Amino acid sequence: MLPDATVLVLVRDLILASRVTATAKELGVPYKLLRKPEALAGETGRLLIVDLNLELALEGAAAWQKLTQCDVVGFVAHVDAETINRARTAGLQKVLARSRFVELLPEILKS
Repeated sequence: MLPDATVLVLVRDLILASRVTATAKELGVPYKLLRKPEALAGETGRLLIVDLNLELALEGAAAWQKLTQCDVVGFVAHVDAETINRARTAGLQKVLARSRFVELLPEILKS
C-alpha cells in the first residue's frame, strides 16, 4: 500500500492502543502508533484516530486535519461533553464516545 494509506493512531492508553493495532493487523490496514501530539508534525496518512482526552491532542488533531485535509476520528470519555463541543468547534466532525469508538473500530479502519 502507499504510505498515505496509513492510519495514524494517537492513543496513550496501552490497552486501547493494543486493541486498535490488533484490529488494524487483522484487517491488513497499515498503521503508525504515536504517543504524543507533537509526533503528528510532518506525519502523513489517510486517517487519524485520536484520544481527545490526551493533553494537547485536540489542538494537534485539528491542526493535522487542516494541514492534510484528511479525516480525523476522535474519541472521548462519554461524559466529557465539553471536549466533544470543543472538538466540533475546532472542525472535527467525527467525535465519538470511547465505547462507541470501540464498537465501530473495524468499520472506521476499513473506511
